[in-house]
Amino acid sequence: MSVRKLLKMGDARLLQRAKPVCDATAPEIAALIDDMFDTMRAYSGVGLAAPQIGEGLRVIVFAVQDNPRYPDAPQVPQTVLINPQITVLDERLEYAWEGCLSLPGLRGEVPRFSRIAYSGLALDGSPIECEAEGFHARIVQHECDHLDGVLYPLRMQDMRRFGFEDTLAL
Repeated sequence: MSVRKLLKMGDARLLQRAKPVCDATAPEIAALIDDMFDTMRAYSGVGLAAPQIGEGLRVIVFAVQDNPRYPDAPQVPQTVLINPQITVLDERLEYAWEGCLSLPGLRGEVPRFSRIAYSGLALDGSPIECEAEGFHARIVQHECDHLDGVLYPLRMQDMRRFGFEDTLAL
């Protein structure tokens, strides 16, 4: 287990589509997930996608538990999601500020679907199915975007709502 280097916006690997994982139970996937959680926690993140640490695989992790970057966010259980898929349950868009470990110090107002269902595989290969709304749904959509080479500024509709955390009036 180790903290890995985060790729930052501008690195071409962040714009590539990640490949599906063939064997969710492979030891190298378990090691990758351990590194992802270590890295996410070291940078006070609430989610991380494998491409953010240079691994072009369809793996995300997330958790919200007393996070200093999101002190008022509701708790979200620690989750591993391999080969995730999202189904939109409510087409209504919610606009909220997002940050990203690959865009340190920046925030932008991003529209996301308010309610989704997601599915994929757990580390032991068993299926996961869950419904999410609000911040939980936002995290899953944000991390899944990374798997398709999409960074949150590409989702923004008003670039006047994008800037540095220490300068914006959030």
